[in-house]
Amino acid sequence: RFRDHYRLPETASILDVGCAKGFMVHDFRELMPRATLEGIDVSEYAIANAKETVTDLVRVGNAKDLPYGDGSFDLVVSINTIHNLPLEECKQALREIHRVSRANAFVTVDAWRTEEERERLMKWNLTALTYMHVAEWKELFAKVGYTGDYYWFIAE
Repeated sequence: RFRDHYRLPETASILDVGCAKGFMVHDFRELMPRATLEGIDVSEYAIANAKETVTDLVRVGNAKDLPYGDGSFDLVVSINTIHNLPLEECKQALREIHRVSRANAFVTVDAWRTEEERERLMKWNLTALTYMHVAEWKELFAKVGYTGDYYWFIAE
């Protein structure tokens, strides 16, 4: 869906921020074998135990300081990752994702729309350090200059 939605060419460059063991990088490699792919994750364990098919494509690193040049990627994806950072580092991660993206970015973060959803999130959340109402996320995106796409992980 990412390939089709963003109309990515077969030679696109794609970064997965918070790639864990590289499952999405693997899927992109199978779908788009001519693409330039990278994955980065803070977990040394995850990278050391990455899928064999992507060990050459993933590395240890932090979303708040991405080791890539400005505009390096056609698509930067971060699914359920940046909300695990404290607020100021989360803001920096959003700036970094925006900086290294040449065209498209997509993040998913913990959020709620109603008090009931907030209560469920508070009972369910194990790792997120930054979570807020969807309206607050939108304000934050604007404040830090993140213009990419986003989606919510809502505890339902």
